[in-house]
Amino acid sequence: MAKQDYYATLGVPKTASAEEIKKAYRRLARKYHPDVNPGDKAAEERFKAISEAFDVLGDEEKRKVYDRFGVYTEAHAQAAKSGAPGAGMPFDFSSFDFGGSGGGASFRDIFAEMFGGGARGPFQRAGRDIEQPVSVTFEQAMEGTTVKVSIPSVPGRAGETITARIPAGVDNGSKVRLAGKGYPGANGGPAGDLYLVTNVGSHPFFTRKGDNIYCTVPITVPEAALGAKIEVPTVGGKAQLRIPPGTQSGQKFRLREKGFPALRSPGTRGDQFVEVKIVLPSLISEETKELLRKYERLNPENPRKSLGVE
Repeated sequence: MAKQDYYATLGVPKTASAEEIKKAYRRLARKYHPDVNPGDKAAEERFKAISEAFDVLGDEEKRKVYDRFGVYTEAHAQAAKSGAPGAGMPFDFSSFDFGGSGGGASFRDIFAEMFGGGARGPFQRAGRDIEQPVSVTFEQAMEGTTVKVSIPSVPGRAGETITARIPAGVDNGSKVRLAGKGYPGANGGPAGDLYLVTNVGSHPFFTRKGDNIYCTVPITVPEAALGAKIEVPTVGGKAQLRIPPGTQSGQKFRLREKGFPALRSPGTRGDQFVEVKIVLPSLISEETKELLRKYERLNPENPRKSLGVE
């Protein structure tokens, strides 16, 4: 067999640690293992080269011999022990056991970790995940709810209906994981997961941005001018809001912790922001008109002065 650069084969520098060499081997062995690439001769040869490289570099004493001579054979190992310079000899690959019957424990251990059941067993593969949309109302997303889910029929398992818990705080596109409810695995591998992708309905007057809620509440001219305490809606009911004297239309007020529960930070909530909008009565009596004319005379301020217009 032609001489190969074991470090290059594993894609690591000559200064790589034993752990780095092991990680590189595991990554490449997963990619080129014959069970993963059935019938692919190129992958099989690549796997053999990777295994040969790790057999040497993964053993501290063999690696020392390789670093000294650029190759590793038993003759070179003996030469290293005796202090002789050694001679270039080809690697005897025919005695190398890839099946695990005569290979070192390091190969078997790593294969057991990667593939389960040892290198000679069938390659186990986890089943694919499934994503399924589920619709919830704005209020259900706020409070959390339970839904009945019909799991699609997949090979090796009949369809079923289960009850799933949707946690408080989900948003559009949130994923709720149901472990082991996806496609079955291959050769005894674990089943995949089922992910419920939430679609949250809209609300007549609330808007959500992240964990915060926004709404617009109308107020009267006297409430804006003189100040008032008014009731405002929240998803959980009503709340009191103080309107200070001289409030302008479009001004925003915050109700702390009246927003959505934070999905990834249990115990915390967003806020609710209330924008007030000053509205006039649809019908104005003559008496009211006269009061407004008097108000105009007493308060001749021009609100458009900053714009340079009358």
